[in-house]
Amino acid sequence: MLPRAALFCFVIILTLSSCVQSSKEDKLLTTPQVSIDLDSIKKRGYITALVDNNSISYFLYKGQSMGYDYELLKLLAKDLGVRLKLKQVSGVENAIRRLNAGEADVLAFPLTITKQRKNYVLFSQPHFNSHQVLVQRKPEGWENKTRDEITASLIRSPHELDGKTIHVLKHSSFSSRLENLSEEVGGQINIVEDSADAQSESLIRKVAQGEIDYTVADQVIASVNLNYYPNLDASMVLSLPQQIAWAVRKNSPQLQVLINDWMVRIKKQSTFMVIYNRYYKSPRTSLLRANSRYATINGDRLSPYDNLLKEAATKLGWDWRLLAALVYQESRFSSNDQSWAGARGLMQLMPTTAQRFGASNPDDPAQSIKAGVRFLKHLDDYWIKKVPDSTQRVKFVLASYNVGLTHIIDARKLTIKYSSDPTDWEVVEKYLLKKSDPVYYKDPLVIAGYCKCEEPVRYVEDVLARYEEYKIHILP
Repeated sequence: MLPRAALFCFVIILTLSSCVQSSKEDKLLTTPQVSIDLDSIKKRGYITALVDNNSISYFLYKGQSMGYDYELLKLLAKDLGVRLKLKQVSGVENAIRRLNAGEADVLAFPLTITKQRKNYVLFSQPHFNSHQVLVQRKPEGWENKTRDEITASLIRSPHELDGKTIHVLKHSSFSSRLENLSEEVGGQINIVEDSADAQSESLIRKVAQGEIDYTVADQVIASVNLNYYPNLDASMVLSLPQQIAWAVRKNSPQLQVLINDWMVRIKKQSTFMVIYNRYYKSPRTSLLRANSRYATINGDRLSPYDNLLKEAATKLGWDWRLLAALVYQESRFSSNDQSWAGARGLMQLMPTTAQRFGASNPDDPAQSIKAGVRFLKHLDDYWIKKVPDSTQRVKFVLASYNVGLTHIIDARKLTIKYSSDPTDWEVVEKYLLKKSDPVYYKDPLVIAGYCKCEEPVRYVEDVLARYEEYKIHILP
């Protein structure tokens, strides 16, 4: 029998051990902390996805959101009849924690299905199969060496990994695979787990730049990055084929079933292979995007007009990324764009509006932005007297910019008439949509008359959604 003092110490050790284990599990959040399934998602009208910012899953290119997972998510949200909201995440552990904490409904980036992860999440139908590969540098002067000379300098057998240091993502399937491989070769592979915020592509870049010697990545991601870094090799396979999928919380079985059914249907359509090939099988296009300063893979700009937009936004009191989202919505950053109705330039000003607010040449980017911001300021000055909350007021300004001030004034008058809140855009937009109904557009209060106003409602939603995406990628 243990002495009392020893027994006391033993209990303390067990307690501390339990606390450490509990703390680790709490960090990972292995169980859902919320109960949100398909019915709740449909009722609230949007689905939130966790995405990774890389050259395959999700990124911005010339102001446009792109990516394999992003494009599929847009199709899924459309099929579900809800809006899509995105949140950026790095690291598998962090992603699972945030998913189970209720910050999102689906984890949507290339995730390897493993037995351990099945304890924490429900996986969707696999998107495709991949396998793990070793990413290593070719020898110095590889451009002038023969293929045999290059091959002779590279690791080509698992036994050659003994004693090597390999950097991998924290709590990744790569780490567990290397641990098993170390046992299989009867040696010691030195595994260095990078920070929880690291990404596969960041580690691949470190290998290419000589900061580390080796990493492990999924073959599909590695093959795309070889287009960016020709001094790398990723031909050594370390695993059997593995399934890549999305994930949802374990208490979201309805959402899992819907995603699975949708995945089966979308894979039978040509759309799926078009999207897959666009990001996984188009090396020239991938290289073009990677080398562009307007791609958030490596760049930090939205358009050639960022400096003009930043300067103009200060006069308006807006975040410049919100102004950029509006400009993209209007013209896709094309300075010579012209609409069927005669609106021109970056900010798609009608001739009379352009002249009124000082743009003699609306095709000139500086003039267009300057006049467009003056117009926006004019609208903001009007609405500030009636909608004091700045978050709500932005929506009124955006809608007025799109469809005209008078239509929004009409909708607000109808809102007041029917005893609703005229300072809440979500209420006012309902009456704006009613302006295609004679009961409402023939009301004596209404000045502008009939309006098929689905467009301005979507316009506000689209600009603000793009603004949220810009905030993910671009610093203020």
